[in-house]
Amino acid sequence: MSSSIRPIRAAVLTVSDRCSRGEAVDTSGPAVANLLRGRLSAEVVEHRCLPDEHAQLASCFVEWSRPEVAIDLIVSTGGTGLAPRDITPEAAMSVIERPHAGLMELARLRCLAKTPRAFLSRGVAGSVGRTLILTLPGSERGATENLEALLDILPHAIETLRGEVQDDGRPSAPAVTGKVIRHDR
Repeated sequence: MSSSIRPIRAAVLTVSDRCSRGEAVDTSGPAVANLLRGRLSAEVVEHRCLPDEHAQLASCFVEWSRPEVAIDLIVSTGGTGLAPRDITPEAAMSVIERPHAGLMELARLRCLAKTPRAFLSRGVAGSVGRTLILTLPGSERGATENLEALLDILPHAIETLRGEVQDDGRPSAPAVTGKVIRHDR
């Protein structure tokens, strides 16, 4: 559960040609939304299903990361593999202002014990303003396992992006913008 004063506002984007045409049922998007609600007490305020089209995906990421929309976390599922139409990482990176490769590296590393196929995902992470974007695999299992691998650090990441955490490494730093994180050395 998040230690944030206000709940995490999240959006879930399913990237699937077949689901967007109604030829398949989206199971990964709802599973990710349920995980966000159940484990982070997040408010899932948006959910959309789009085809593997760069312009549509980039537009959605931009729309949901606008400051007035106030979404803290965008989680996409699908389009991160090696298939020719898997372009979610490229669409996300076209709008991400500050990449954060370490988040998806951690997810892949933590999922390695379950399957080495975790390293086939080209998922990326980064921020646009105060919104964090994570791009997860498209299978329900891959999406939920990757998200579960990050649940312990996401609340702190969101609080930091919101400006609610001051972490400047000084043990005696006074709180200026929010709570001060103390590091045991």
